[in-house]
Amino acid sequence: MEYKDYYKILGVSRDASQDDIKKAYRKLARKYHPDVSKDPNAETRIKEVNEAYEALGDPEKRKAYDQLGANWRQGQDFRPPPGWDGWAQAGGARGAAGGGAGFSDFFDSIFGGGGMGGGRRRGGGGFNMRGADREGRVDITLDQALKGTEVSVNDAEGRVQRVRIPAGARDGSRLRVRGQGDPGVGSGGAGDLLLEIRVKPDSRYTLDGRNLYREIPITPWEAALGATIEVPTPHGWVNLKVPAGSQSGKQMRLKGKGLPGKPPGDLYLKLMVQVPSEDEAGDWYRKMAAESSFAPRAGLVP
Repeated sequence: MEYKDYYKILGVSRDASQDDIKKAYRKLARKYHPDVSKDPNAETRIKEVNEAYEALGDPEKRKAYDQLGANWRQGQDFRPPPGWDGWAQAGGARGAAGGGAGFSDFFDSIFGGGGMGGGRRRGGGGFNMRGADREGRVDITLDQALKGTEVSVNDAEGRVQRVRIPAGARDGSRLRVRGQGDPGVGSGGAGDLLLEIRVKPDSRYTLDGRNLYREIPITPWEAALGATIEVPTPHGWVNLKVPAGSQSGKQMRLKGKGLPGKPPGDLYLKLMVQVPSEDEAGDWYRKMAAESSFAPRAGLVP
């Protein structure tokens, strides 16, 4: 039988990373998919590409393949070395006995027949394989993360699809969209779309996980005497009780007022004392300076 250079088939070097191998496979699977390719040899090429990825996409199978040596060339007459017993000889697990996955005799001689990938079977003379997953990214606003939204994404064939992002989607979270990955071969189903969600920075709130943070300005007398003030939250206005003697920077927690979820996040409001201008309160400042015994620096030492 002829030796098959799976690295050459995928167009990658022998020291390619698993990620590079996966990217090369996805590119070729789209190029030679029988339903979209105009290449007259598309069916043959997609079988070669799938077989190569079956061998190299699994690190253990790749190790077994590499154990046969790098000195063989594509098309050379090949026989496994004496004592070789398929993938099991290299520490792997043999496939289902007797082949039947539509792969070549060369593949069966290395891995023992019967490909291990999900859903690869020959039925009625056709070759079936699930499509590869795709990865994508979508940027949404904080308001969209709070309430949920719909976004438009392109599927593997360039068609626009609407995807629902649920309320409470966190920055950096991933959403699996079933059936929106690369198309399958034969009766193999399409892969999935793994959509990374990024929440854009917001001028009002800082997002950390499901918790939200915001600064709230208060007057000196509200800080000194205490007060009940109305403050904004992502869920509407609420009354907040400011304790008497509050210092600038004091943090107040509103439980459950952050990003929705199980459990929901919290909203943390930092009280920031704002001082009126000298034009507005100059006389008041001078009277306080003359009459008050307050000395905040009295305890300082060099």
